[in-house]
Formats: sequence, C-alpha cells, structure tokens
Amino acid sequence: MPSPILAPRGTYDLLPPASTLRASLEARMRVLAQGYGYGEIRTPIFEATELFERGVGEGTDIVEKEMYTFVDKGERRMTLRPEFTAPVVRAALEHKLFSVGPQRFFYIGPIFRYERPQKGRYRQPHQFGVECYGYAEPEADVEVISLAWQLVRSHGISDARLQLNSIGDAVCRERYREALLAYLRPLAPTLSEDSQRRLERNPLRVLDSKDPRDGEAVKNAPHMLEHLCDPCAQHFSTVRALLDALSIPYDVNPRIVRGLDYYTRTVFEIVSNSLGAQSTVCGGGRYDNLVASLGGPDVPAVGFALGIERFEMILSAGGAEPAPPRRGVQAIALGAQARARLLLLAQQLRERGTTVFMDLADRKVAAQFKLAERNGARAGVILGSDELATGELVVRDLVERSDVRLSLDDTEQIAAVLERMGA
Repeated sequence: MPSPILAPRGTYDLLPPASTLRASLEARMRVLAQGYGYGEIRTPIFEATELFERGVGEGTDIVEKEMYTFVDKGERRMTLRPEFTAPVVRAALEHKLFSVGPQRFFYIGPIFRYERPQKGRYRQPHQFGVECYGYAEPEADVEVISLAWQLVRSHGISDARLQLNSIGDAVCRERYREALLAYLRPLAPTLSEDSQRRLERNPLRVLDSKDPRDGEAVKNAPHMLEHLCDPCAQHFSTVRALLDALSIPYDVNPRIVRGLDYYTRTVFEIVSNSLGAQSTVCGGGRYDNLVASLGGPDVPAVGFALGIERFEMILSAGGAEPAPPRRGVQAIALGAQARARLLLLAQQLRERGTTVFMDLADRKVAAQFKLAERNGARAGVILGSDELATGELVVRDLVERSDVRLSLDDTEQIAAVLERMGA
C-alpha cells in the first residue's frame, strides 16, 4: 500500500468548525473595511519576480530568503505572492486607477513565505490589510491606524497597545543613515552575519533585526526622531495630535522601522502580550515612493497588514475567540419512509434560505442528536413512524430544549417557528 500524501510542510487544512470561525472573522473584517469606504481587491497568487525585487527591495529577508520563485514554461521568472502591497500597486497601475483619483482597497487572502515553520508561522499564512492611495496628509495615516485599532479592540484584545514612529523621508533619512553608520561601524564585528552584510547598504535593517546580537548592539543607537527634517517632524506631530483627538492611546517607539524597504515617514505596530512575550498583532505605515518605484506617478500611500493565523491565536489565548454561532436545522429521520418525507421538507426549507443538515444513513436518534451538536445546529425537526401516523413532526429548540408539534404539511408554519428560534 502506498504511503499517504500529506499537506506540504508549513501548510495546514482548515476544517469545520474552524473554517466557520474563519469565515465569520473575515466577514467582520470586510464589514469594517467597507464601513471606512474601502473596496476589496483580489490579485493573482503569482506575479513576475521583478515586481517584488523592485517593490519590496532586493536586500530584504523576503526577497533574499523567503520567496517561492520558479521559472515557468515560457522561461519567465514567477513568484508566489509573498505580500500584497506590491501586487496591489501593480494592479492599480495596470488598470490606470490612479488617473481617476485617490483609491482605497482592502484584501484578504494567502501569501507564501519559505521560512521555518513553527507555531503561528506558516509557509502559506493569510493576511487582511488595507491600502489608502492618493493622500499625503497625516489624516490618511490616522484613518488607517484607527481602522486597525477598531479591528483589534472590537475583538476584545484589551491589552493591545499602539506603537508609533517616523522614519522620515529621502531628505532626512540620509542624514540619519550617516549618523547610524557612524555608530554601528565600530560594532560591526558584534553584529549578526546578515546585519554585517547589509550594514553599508541599508543600516536601518539592523534596527529591524530579530537577532539578539543586533538587539544588544542597537540599544544606544541614535534615533531617527532626532534627525527628522521640518516637514517630516510636522507630519509626525500632526499624526500624534489627531490620535490624541480620537482618544487612541499610543507609545512612541523609535525602534520600529518595519521590515520592507518601501516605508517612509509614519510606521506603526499594534502589539499584545496575549501570547506571553510581546507579539505584533498588525503593522503598517506610509510608503509614498512605492508607486513611482514601480513605474507609476508620484502617489502617496499608507496601509497596514494583519496575519490572520496570529490574530486567531491571540483571540484564543485571550479568551476573546467567539464560539461558533449555532445555525441551521438538523433533519432527524427515523426510518426510510420518514427520511424520504424529510428530504422534501429539507428542500423546501433550503429554497427559503435555511441551512439544513441531514443524515442519510439509518442511525438511532441519539446518534443523530450528536450530529446536530457537531454541526452546531440551532434547531431540529424530528420525524418517525408515530409522527407520520399523525401527520405531524417535532420541532426542537436545541438550545432551550423545548419541543413544538406542528403539521407536517404546513411548511409556512414550520419555517416561521424555525425563524423565531434563530435557525
């Protein structure tokens, strides 16, 4: 017998009832984003490799180590989508969306990263995020941050905290780069191999390193906030004032730089201690130069991304994960004749929009009630030989444990009773 084929390492199957919870979570994310005026965008799962090399940055961990890249039959270098922002920009440019004015998008879907699988970290994780294009004003930063904040707090993550920083623009970042290099060069032998390799090319990446050696080295490094030019300093000051006006609490954390090359000015993370050590719930910021770097016009932009698997872990650890909603009806038939009659009723109810679960095997009533629990059914309709003889069936509220006997032929009344039960 051949050995079974398993899911690829670092991936997983999403099964009921977890798939129901995931769908409910994604539905709430869609409603929230749409409430802010964002429309859903869906891009291909694979793109030209050059898109990520130019958009994300050739010196980033994503491009250097984590991308799933292949050569297709047409000898084209293609990459499974490792992040959403560069594909969103590519789509907006291809369809000339920026020519009609500012754009607001949200996305939900899988990304692909070749990294060491561990708890909460997969090779095919899923992300939710928003992207706001066309506004250089700090109000856009605050709109995006407030959407992220509302998402996190509305799910009961009570210890969530917003951390905020500015990494300036091309004008002031060059001054900071020289100051940071002057500080780090004498410490180069103590840095990780990756940071030593990147030091001269992009020293800000050292600040973003998770290697403990780099964390120790940058403890006393100069802060970008001390080197902001006047326009960047004013932008950051206004972002803070607007957050204060919206009563969104935050901490200024000068060590936040984000891991992708395209960020400018405002960067932020929302963090929580729900998983023990502090972990990032979501992160984002402003990226005013990305569209131009991909061949488009100068279009300012700001957005954030949230890892859905990590978010589910935080909800579960904090006790904020909701129970799967009970929904639908379990059709419980006792005998072939009853099953044939309930099949007709099930079809009639489904045509009215009611979810109906039905077991098609000969099982005892206790086993069928267990199936109703497994399916999360809100109500049951029960039909056996006694009910067939009287022309009735039993409608049971599976939460309240109460029964109602109704005419088997009165579909209208059966549907009305089930609706009142919330099925």
